Amino acid sequence: MMRLFSSMGAAALGLAFSALTVQAEIDGHGPDAWRITGVGADDVLNMRMGPGTHYLVIDQLAPDARKLEQITCVPLLIPSIYHKLSDAQRADLPPRWCLMRSSDFSKAGWVAQRFIMEDGLEDGAREGPAAATDASLHATGDPQIDGAAALVMDLYAAFERANARADNPFMRPMAERYFFAGVISDMHGRGADLLYDAQDFQGEVTRVAPDPDRPMLRGMITINAEIMNFGRTHTVVFRLRGDTARPGAPIRIFRIEHDGWSFP
Repeated sequence: MMRLFSSMGAAALGLAFSALTVQAEIDGHGPDAWRITGVGADDVLNMRMGPGTHYLVIDQLAPDARKLEQITCVPLLIPSIYHKLSDAQRADLPPRWCLMRSSDFSKAGWVAQRFIMEDGLEDGAREGPAAATDASLHATGDPQIDGAAALVMDLYAAFERANARADNPFMRPMAERYFFAGVISDMHGRGADLLYDAQDFQGEVTRVAPDPDRPMLRGMITINAEIMNFGRTHTVVFRLRGDTARPGAPIRIFRIEHDGWSFP
């Protein structure tokens, strides 16, 4: 019964692929091949008829499935759309789901985006932001300033490594390593927008460096992260200082600034 319905579901989805090709072009799905990640060796990844767990499972992918094709993802979050959303609208966005198919066209269905990554990368080393660990980090010789720059670089890498809630650097307890205690509670539903000014990222972090004009002023350290996303260059400004509410007043991020908006 499941095998029959799976075939029927894949055929029905196949009829939609030609129409979704245009959608994929504006969605900017990135790599030509994808693989499964974060699924146990003794488990499978369900493929569903629609983007959500309430849709019927129509097929399954092995935990080591590779060379998958991504047709599109929802919600559609290209920068031109994402920038028009309010903070409340961004916080209310549902988890992303992607329509995938196997390279031989025998399987097709929707899967949660968190379980896919670019084929050819190792787990924990996703495309784009993971390159932050290879980005140019410019040392000044000042241990506080250089430590702040290293913290920002590690934040980008940690966000892309995260495969579970406990590993998310925007949620406790991990967030305490990077942010002032007073801003963590306001981060619900945030993450990618704070780092990239968008929910989708297709590019690289090219440079993390102290502000060239004023790296430190009255105890506040300014670190600039230069990124390229969907061909658009952008500088993210991080403000850091010692969090005196914690023992030892460790250097933490208390503000992130983008063109036209900031958090908090």
